[in-house]
Amino acid sequence: MFRPETAKPMNELAEALLCGPHPLTRGERELIAAFVSARNDCFYCQTIHGAIAAHHLDGDENLVNCVKQDFRDANISEKLKALLNIAGKVQISGKDVTSADIDQARRLGATDLEIHDTILIAAMFCMCNRYVDGLATWAPDDPDFYRKRAAKIAEDGYTASTLGQPAAPAQEMAVAK
Repeated sequence: MFRPETAKPMNELAEALLCGPHPLTRGERELIAAFVSARNDCFYCQTIHGAIAAHHLDGDENLVNCVKQDFRDANISEKLKALLNIAGKVQISGKDVTSADIDQARRLGATDLEIHDTILIAAMFCMCNRYVDGLATWAPDDPDFYRKRAAKIAEDGYTASTLGQPAAPAQEMAVAK
């Protein structure tokens, strides 16, 4: 809310990547966001996107936690595991993604769109995590806050969250840790 002119395109990108029509489910795309955010140790992003993922996955918070801890042991498809492997490498450096990683994802059924968008989701969340943490943004501890916010985002999407809201004063934007 502090800079609506920058929030708008960021929310539009999140809307396109996480909510739009796609061969990956909304829950799977949110899992990628939560996974990358957990690897970046961004409490707010891993918690809110984990809650949104769980919302889309019939409330399965245990699955979300398992993916964040070690996706290789999670009860998810092999294709999603290959995509999370790519996302994890992007989180470190885009240069860490190899042609073997891409080939493996394709062998397991991932399309070029799914691979492309996994990489873009991972890159976007690296930026968002640094943005949120760089501002020392206040993050509630109450899991119910995230569950309620997740239900609203799941229903309304990302672009609706900033429409018509006044910009917050700078001192309300972030609270020092």
